[in-house]
Amino acid sequence: MKVLGISAYYHDSAAALTVDGKIIAAAQEERFTRQKHIAEFPTNAIQYCLKEAALTLDELDAVVFYDKPFLKFERLIETYYAFAPKGLMSFITAIPVWLNEKLFLKRAIKKGLKEVSNYDKQKLNLLFTEHHLSHAASAFFVSPHNESAILTIDGVGEWCTASIGFGKANTITFLREMNFPHSVGLLYSAFTYYLGFAVNSGEYKLMGLAPYGIQASENVNQWVELIKTELVSIKEDGSIFLNQSYFKYATGLRMINHRKWKALFGFERRREEDELQQQHCDLALAIQKVTEEIVLKMAAEAKKITGSKNLCMAGGVALNCVSNAKLRDLNLFENIYIQPAAGDAGGALGAALAVEYLYYGAERKPLNNEDNMQGTYLGPEISTEEVEQLIGKFSAAAVKYNDSSELSKTVAAKLARGLVIGWCRGRMEFGPRALGNRSILADPRNADMQKKLNLKIKNREGFRPFAPSVLSEHAATYFNTKEPSPYMLFVSELNSSFRNPLPADYEKLDLWERLYYQRSQLPAITHLDFTARVQTVHKATNPVYWQLLDDFRIITGIPVLVNTSFNVRGEPMVCSSEDAYRCFMQTDMDVLVINNFVFEKEAQPDWKNKAMWERQFKKD
Repeated sequence: MKVLGISAYYHDSAAALTVDGKIIAAAQEERFTRQKHIAEFPTNAIQYCLKEAALTLDELDAVVFYDKPFLKFERLIETYYAFAPKGLMSFITAIPVWLNEKLFLKRAIKKGLKEVSNYDKQKLNLLFTEHHLSHAASAFFVSPHNESAILTIDGVGEWCTASIGFGKANTITFLREMNFPHSVGLLYSAFTYYLGFAVNSGEYKLMGLAPYGIQASENVNQWVELIKTELVSIKEDGSIFLNQSYFKYATGLRMINHRKWKALFGFERRREEDELQQQHCDLALAIQKVTEEIVLKMAAEAKKITGSKNLCMAGGVALNCVSNAKLRDLNLFENIYIQPAAGDAGGALGAALAVEYLYYGAERKPLNNEDNMQGTYLGPEISTEEVEQLIGKFSAAAVKYNDSSELSKTVAAKLARGLVIGWCRGRMEFGPRALGNRSILADPRNADMQKKLNLKIKNREGFRPFAPSVLSEHAATYFNTKEPSPYMLFVSELNSSFRNPLPADYEKLDLWERLYYQRSQLPAITHLDFTARVQTVHKATNPVYWQLLDDFRIITGIPVLVNTSFNVRGEPMVCSSEDAYRCFMQTDMDVLVINNFVFEKEAQPDWKNKAMWERQFKKD
């Protein structure tokens, strides 16, 4: 069975291709167009998937879209009707787009496929799945479990905003659903907007800001109660009811009622350029706490009604690695599996798998204690010929290593000297996390590295934390974790033996003084609350990256590296060799590694002229 899954027309469009249940290729369109979170039809991603599978469109058994546009249009019309006469301007803006484009999605998809390549329309089997079924399938059908509770939580699909289901063998049954306008994802996005970040892309910034809040402060405790009494009513089963008088996303062109939020929290909405203050950090912590309470209650309900020892999760909220860790530490489930591409991009994969197992009834054979995501290394791989063409195009200087083990030792030594390395080897990751194939790497012991990476290389907000990659064999030595964490989907605390004592007045210091205080022996990856978003690196999954970490361990005694995505702010993760070289040249990265080629910054022509390499990306 050969199935192409597509997600598009909202944000994070993507394509995934499966053959007999095996994922052959999956990629987000943004990586090819260089426009982050692009919503357009994923022409380039589909072309890549077909090429990787050596298939044409005519050879596919089905093409499947990840949600049902008619149900979404039904929700739109019913919502405007329910809130009338509010929402007139939004109605005037949205309805023509739906009537001219989105309502006739079959036509748009067929036109998009025609741009991919010529095909016989009579042979095309075009199918549609529901949005939360795509999320559920993306998690359960790639998990190692034969049966599992399934929890999906996001902003909104057609009507559904969260669901509890049960998967067994090749089936998924939904048991509970929560519907629009009541949504955990939209609640979190409203606070993302209020605190000055972009909706649908800045939610992870809000999560990263929360630890700067003062846990025992009056502000945090008071605001948690205000959120729970004024904005959201939380039921015991995890379902919520949002007070729509505070929100405008259902009928307006904005997320919130600004006047009411200012009256509730005592300050205006923060603009992106405004300096972060303690009140912003405290409110971020407050909504994070509320979100965790909701997610834990939903998970408890899933356990109660399914009785399963396993849990699979997907949807954008499943990328909140702090709430994931709280759920893990609750020990409600023996095993928790989260789809690493949990957002809408992963919906393309889920749609393909839903058709494979639910529509065609194919037999499912879970792998023994392993998922089917292949480490998320499902994107394009850079060829030697492509690197050689890059060198010729830019007259670039590079040293080629024929011995990969010698290359690894050389790069590890450079990392140990404090150099920052752009690392681009193997197939590109699918999903939002760089996991050692399109990564910027650095020494976590360096006290200035967090600041340097944020301000001199990534060009992003200075408060943002960085994640560690650690050899799986040594993870428990450094972090309070027993389970593997290959996809950076859980935070774990740094073990006490690596922490430095904090001064008595630590919480009275301002935000930046707390940030730059040396809290641990691994300061570049230790967040304010001594947590880190850990990636455990396994030799079987990524032997090349594992070897680099081990070589670094041999030199330094530390099996840990800083690992952040290979891009600058507003840019998607690099895909091609030219993407990597341009990003390298416009930043203060010291060394670039593409396959077995090593580029030293000072050996490159015009290496001091970063301006000639700069590209303008929309801030995320």
